[in-house]
Amino acid sequence: MSRTPIVKDIFYPGDVNELISIIEYFYTNPLGIGELPLKINSEPNLKSSIGLICPHAGYEYSGITAGYSYYELSKRLGDETTIVILSPNHTGMGARVAISNETWETPLGDITPDLDFISELIIHGLFELDDIAHLQEHSIEVQLPFLKHLELLGISQFKIVPICCQGMEYEEYIEMGDYIHNVAKKLNKNIVVIASTDFSHYEPQETTIKKDAKVIKNVLELDEKALYDTVMDNNISMCGFGQVITMLHILKLSGAKNADLLNYMTSGDISKDYTSVVGYCALLIE
Repeated sequence: MSRTPIVKDIFYPGDVNELISIIEYFYTNPLGIGELPLKINSEPNLKSSIGLICPHAGYEYSGITAGYSYYELSKRLGDETTIVILSPNHTGMGARVAISNETWETPLGDITPDLDFISELIIHGLFELDDIAHLQEHSIEVQLPFLKHLELLGISQFKIVPICCQGMEYEEYIEMGDYIHNVAKKLNKNIVVIASTDFSHYEPQETTIKKDAKVIKNVLELDEKALYDTVMDNNISMCGFGQVITMLHILKLSGAKNADLLNYMTSGDISKDYTSVVGYCALLIE
């Protein structure tokens, strides 16, 4: 079985050439990095685990920001890489912590699951094999064309562990991080953990920037509990804050010491309508 795209031609182009062209534009345009991703790591494997925050909106609005994350990722990748992608559940469908073991189709080619990693994870009761949660969820799908583009550039080959979550408490996000870290350690793998999230939603530009700055500060300080408290205390509508908590926890267990803000924009910076915007952020943890 395979999971077919549900937001192609909506969030991103379904045509192969158009999709490649727009992804490369995100890297090379004046607001982007200015060049295409490069393979710099000559080692066959990741030197250490890496965490990323990537947005998941329509490419028109968040593609430039996503490009910053994937550019930095490209410089650190080995020949083969396991990518754990953590996403919120926007639909309410399916299990609370749902893992897909299907092959995921993209216009640029298929991405296969890391079945060894997934088999170890579902031993723990927190995780369920469940494709229903992923059926109409866009926030993992929109990451995959960027990954497939890196494959087309010859930078790495990927297997994914797609995890979609809903209705969890802080302690459960930490528990999930413990399990993922322990499986990576058992399999002797350094991994990439992508927290798929947008930041504040549908508030004026000035309010959005102020609220998001508080969250970004917590991430840069690698403080997942402070992040949780900031979101709760300030009513911040960050859809994937729990996924960021899990990602931070995994990376700290893996020895990460640094976080770098790569890019921050809002939808208003693209549309020029600043009355009701969404925040997008690219962050690297290693």
